[in-house]
Amino acid sequence: MPTAKRDYYEVLGVEKSADAEEIKRAYRRLAMKYHPDRNPGDAEAEAKFKEAAEAYEVLSDATKKQRYDQFGHEGLRGGGGPATHDYTRMNAEDIFSMFNDIFGGGGGGFGGGRGGGRARGPARGYDLETEVLLSLEEAYSGADKDVEFTRLDVCEKCSGTGAKPGSKPVQCGTCKGQGRVIQTGLGGMFRMETGCPTCGGRGQIIKEFCDACRGKGRVPRKRSLSVKIPAGVSEGQAVRVRGEGEPPTMEDSPSGEGVRGDLHVVIRVRRHDLFQRDGDHLVMEMPISFTKASLGAEVEVPTIEGKRATLKIPKGTQYGTMFRLAGLGMPSLRSGQRGDMIVIAKIEIPKKLSGAQEKLLRDFAASENETVMPESQGFWKKIKDALS
Repeated sequence: MPTAKRDYYEVLGVEKSADAEEIKRAYRRLAMKYHPDRNPGDAEAEAKFKEAAEAYEVLSDATKKQRYDQFGHEGLRGGGGPATHDYTRMNAEDIFSMFNDIFGGGGGGFGGGRGGGRARGPARGYDLETEVLLSLEEAYSGADKDVEFTRLDVCEKCSGTGAKPGSKPVQCGTCKGQGRVIQTGLGGMFRMETGCPTCGGRGQIIKEFCDACRGKGRVPRKRSLSVKIPAGVSEGQAVRVRGEGEPPTMEDSPSGEGVRGDLHVVIRVRRHDLFQRDGDHLVMEMPISFTKASLGAEVEVPTIEGKRATLKIPKGTQYGTMFRLAGLGMPSLRSGQRGDMIVIAKIEIPKKLSGAQEKLLRDFAASENETVMPESQGFWKKIKDALS
């Protein structure tokens, strides 16, 4: 019995409302995490790598995404619907070639030199992505944070060739050293260039593998470094650390010469006990006794800096009234100017009263009229008018 496919949004770990950039970022992170080169011999990691590619192909295509949202997996199976590739039969290099706008080639800045990089200049390695968790206070003031990640580096034993020291790779007879082959179909009506299935796109065949990297030419290594996080960063933003990504691939530069990719450190901000962030503003609910709300008062409120600010509560303050304290919010990442702090009045009603307090309130209740409680009196008048 075939295994049921997981929901594509669940695979990428995004909400159904995620935009294209969130979907791309989620796929990129999973692809780099589960790439077979980083997980040699791990069949489960390879399956997750291919599962993520399939999910991304659908959710990054507006037509396929719409059909999937409406009909689920069945909407992508025949019946004139948009088809998807069978990733279980593809190797990792071909998948990377399909999405070279993310990982390299002619597109955006996230990725390596594969797919035309040699024609434009020095080969470039893949960018990497990791995450760092901040408190709101650290996002406010900036911080130096230690991050750990794993990247592929040139194998020192074989100098990146993948061959056993003392031996050399030989030219691939299938692609004649090009690393790419042309496939045709439908009587020659279409042509498709793919990675050579014999040499895996390297253009060379290794007869005797290096026992350190098993012929990969690259080995996974853990790396730690301190990253400076600027003040004002928000959830989901990324700090780029140049040159901390991977060296060029074995296909582009066996020795690793060229330009290293970058490391993108994605910001995650821990939930705060008091404040919620709204852009550069900070929002806080402030409990206020009903007597202070009625009579007016001055109260102290905490700020993100750890200091206190004075807030004047006017007489007759109602539940949900918002007060703005200018310049006490978060700093703008671009200008450095601070947003505001918004304090929302949350009127507290006592749950227990002493006998004297209860008597005072009953006396007050007996004196209530439309002058004291104009909104309440107006409400009941509207009900009376409606019923009559």
